[in-house]
Amino acid sequence: MNDIRRSILWAVFAFSLVMLWDAWQVHNGRAATFFPKPKPAATAANPATSLATPAAGASAAAVPAPSAAATPAGTAQSAPAQAPISTTGQTWEVSTDVLKLTFASEGGNIVRAELLKHRELDAKKDKLDPNKNVVLLDRSTGRAYEAQSGLLGMNGQPALPSHLAAMSFSGDKALKDGQNELTLKFESQEMGGVKYVKTYTLKRGEYAMAVKHDIVNTSGSPVSAQLYMQLVRDGNKPAGESAFYSTFTGPVVYTAEKKYEKAEFTDIEKNKAEFQTQTKAGYVAMVQHYFGSAWLLPDGIQRDNYMSKAGANLYSVGMKAPMQAVAAGATQSTETRLFIGPQEENKLEALYPGLELIKDYGWLTILAKPLYWIMDKLFAYIGNWGWTIMALVLLLKIAFYWLNATAYRSMAKMKAINPKIMEMRERLKDKPQQMQQEMMRIYREEKVNPMGGCFPIMIQIPVFIALYWVLLSSVEVRGAPWIGWITDLSVPDPWFILPVVMAATTMLQTALNPTPPDPLQAKLMWYMPLIFSVMFFFFPAGLVLYWITNNVLSIAQQWMINKSMGVPPQFNLPWKKAEEKKA
Repeated sequence: MNDIRRSILWAVFAFSLVMLWDAWQVHNGRAATFFPKPKPAATAANPATSLATPAAGASAAAVPAPSAAATPAGTAQSAPAQAPISTTGQTWEVSTDVLKLTFASEGGNIVRAELLKHRELDAKKDKLDPNKNVVLLDRSTGRAYEAQSGLLGMNGQPALPSHLAAMSFSGDKALKDGQNELTLKFESQEMGGVKYVKTYTLKRGEYAMAVKHDIVNTSGSPVSAQLYMQLVRDGNKPAGESAFYSTFTGPVVYTAEKKYEKAEFTDIEKNKAEFQTQTKAGYVAMVQHYFGSAWLLPDGIQRDNYMSKAGANLYSVGMKAPMQAVAAGATQSTETRLFIGPQEENKLEALYPGLELIKDYGWLTILAKPLYWIMDKLFAYIGNWGWTIMALVLLLKIAFYWLNATAYRSMAKMKAINPKIMEMRERLKDKPQQMQQEMMRIYREEKVNPMGGCFPIMIQIPVFIALYWVLLSSVEVRGAPWIGWITDLSVPDPWFILPVVMAATTMLQTALNPTPPDPLQAKLMWYMPLIFSVMFFFFPAGLVLYWITNNVLSIAQQWMINKSMGVPPQFNLPWKKAEEKKA
């Protein structure tokens, strides 16, 4: 029976790993390996795809300038001319206390966004570079990421000023001392009887800006137009992303009907992205690890969402909304918001309910959100993210104390009767049927449930996986020190001290458990923790600290329960077994 129990445990463990891997695949926008959803029809995945093709002769691997990106899919207006737009047009650099933005004369688009409070990761040194700020949006060699907006004609009307239209600029370029906001105005020339005026309002300390879109009818007849807003970027992963854990990079659509929906760039390319196309509420966004951008249109306005391939290795996500007809000589205004910055959960939720979901916890969001809330409250009291992580794990261990106690009591009982089981197995090794019957008898007499140590621990696994995602996704931990040599909890320990401690505690925890009678299972019990520990040499220090704390508290609780039950706590280390065998 003991063999059966161990086999079941390893089967459950292997199945859990497979299911976690499959959930991770789905979390990162890939198709599920098990029970995949049926592939949608091409018309269901996107609006009509009248997107632009790359400029003639463009290489499939090249990243074209985003200024050549197309207008949204399914529009009444044809796509703008596809000759590459000159990048020698004028640009203006505007700064607040948290953002340095570069605006282009083409459409008044934001073609570069530097986050002044966040440092870039030096992938070679595995640490943040104090001399380089994070650049989120960018138009440069090998990179393409812009925030664009413009107008589309309707009902066969002439072309209107799009995100490619030349615009003039007026306004201040820097937030001065004592000044709380900047107002920037971009105005196009008359086109199709319309002038398009775009006004940005940037506020001190804020990553979200108000963007007002004015449609000025300069013609002698009513004009109908659609306003569109889109985020266009290349399909490359952000620089410095770890090869040992995966985070999602790509477009997102949030609606009242379907909530948070994301798509892999490859799904867009194959026209397989699934999302709600028509809605009256929500946002569109581009997300990556720690940072994101989003366009927000006021609720109640009908809009069409789209995701499209806009060129070679270039993708867009956006929304387009039909505006009411503008009378001759009149002006129609629409207020929107644009967010470009870090995924600070509380601030995102305050900006728009549901926007905090761009901090992507995946399939365990329902558990991760309350865990983050607790961690945030603890940090407000403690003031150090390292100690906050340890305090949160301690609270979780207290919450699960009785479940853990049940599991450890079962393990202690198993350990107490292990000598009897081993003796019986040796005595009846040639009589397997009788061996199983005798084992069942011993379990009944000793009142031991072989699975008693498994289920209480299995119940807790989703909670600790959710905590893993909270720590991995929280930008607040990025650049946060703990003690001494740990100056940034979001990067690996530079001296590998924490991973070594983690490996040691994992082995000690394994050694406290009863030794499986089967030699192969006994070896696996040692190999798995070692393999798992080696992976953590390349994980962020905050994650390793969380695991060490969990291990130490588990060892302490198991030791106490063993003593209380009269089972002498001892570590069944493999070299001790080898010595006993020799003796």
